[in-house]
This record gives sequence, C-alpha cells and structure tokens, in this order.
Amino acid sequence: MSQPESFVLLEKSIGIVFRNKDYLMQALTHRSSTRQSRTNGHNERLEFLGDAVLELVATEYLFRFSEKSEGELTSWRSALVKGEHLATVSQEIQLGRYLFMSRGEEASGGREKASTLANALEALIGAIYMDQGFEKATAFCNDFILVRLQEILKEGAHRDDKSYFQERAQDIYGVTPHYDVMEESGPDHDKVFTSAVFIGDEKVAEGSGNSKQRAEQAAAKEGIKAKDW
Repeated sequence: MSQPESFVLLEKSIGIVFRNKDYLMQALTHRSSTRQSRTNGHNERLEFLGDAVLELVATEYLFRFSEKSEGELTSWRSALVKGEHLATVSQEIQLGRYLFMSRGEEASGGREKASTLANALEALIGAIYMDQGFEKATAFCNDFILVRLQEILKEGAHRDDKSYFQERAQDIYGVTPHYDVMEESGPDHDKVFTSAVFIGDEKVAEGSGNSKQRAEQAAAKEGIKAKDW
C-alpha cells in the first residue's frame, strides 16, 4: 500500500482529512523509523502535545458530565486516558498498520505493542490539534475515546487497582503491600518493567508495563484476581 493510499484509508476511518499531511506523517512515525532523519522527526513531540490536549478535553467533559467529587472524577479521567484504554482505541481504528517503524521493531511485534499504539494515538490527537485546531481535536476525542465512559464504569476499569489492593491487604492482613522490580527489558526509549507485589514475604502476583508505575498497577490487578478480591 502506497503512502497516499494509507493516508486516505486512515483519514476515512477517523473522519478527518488533514490539510497538512506532514503532521499526519510525523504522528505515524515511530522513534525507530529510518525515515525520521528525512522528515520532521518521530512522533514523541506530538505525543506530548496530544497527551495534554486529551487530558484537558477529558477534564472538561467530566466536569460538565457529572457532579461527582474531585476524587471520583480524577479516577474516571485516569481510566479514560490510560495507556491500556488508548491502545484499545488504536487497535479498533487499526492505527498500528499505518505506522512507520524499523524492520526490527516491526519484527518484534511493534505494530501490536500496547505502549506504541497508545503513544501513536496521543500523537494523532496532537496532529489533529496542530492541523485543525482544538474543536476538531475535541470532536475526535469525544467520538473515539470519551464515548466509552459508560462502558468503563460498568466494567469497573476506573478503579485504581493499586489503591484497592492496598485497602484490602490492610483490612484483611493488617499490612501494607510492597512492590519490587523483578526485571527490566528493552531499549532505553521503550523499556518494559516487570514488578511483583508482596504481602509481607508472600509474592502474590507480577505485572508488566512501560513504566514502574504501570507495572505496579498491573501487578496489583493480577493480585486482586489471585486473591479473588
């Protein structure tokens, strides 16, 4: 598939036609891509921008949507913007198939990697904002991300697993769980951490993520399952 054809398919799937295709190309360029030296670079700057745009859009949406407390709205927002949710949205619009990346990254499953997909979606939001402004970026976030709020609440995905696991451990065992990093793998720009959660000396579960915090959240989530909490 040629570059123009791939752009047309993606633009059709998201309902947005870019005026400046350079923004879209940059959003789709992974750090590993050999073509970044010939263009405006990889997508991490747009990812930085898109992350901020999405957080503002989600905050305003939730403020208008509900009279809930700050704490509850914060947990809802975290669920909407977290990497796992964004990766799911990316998979549904097949964003991975359009990414520019090195052969090595692709061979290692880069097009299906959750962190890569989440980052690319944030970069796409940043590109939409730069190309067409805040209103269009807001519409994209509403149509593809915020629309899933009720589903998230129904599934309990807004719950902070680490806080919940700690509350349960303290109630049942009278101790605060702790976490240890068991393994680090991958290059510096795309590390994967594996952390274990312990109650006293008992290792309850392990989890992985592209940051220590996400690895701990994943371990807590697995710990909840292991303890049937």
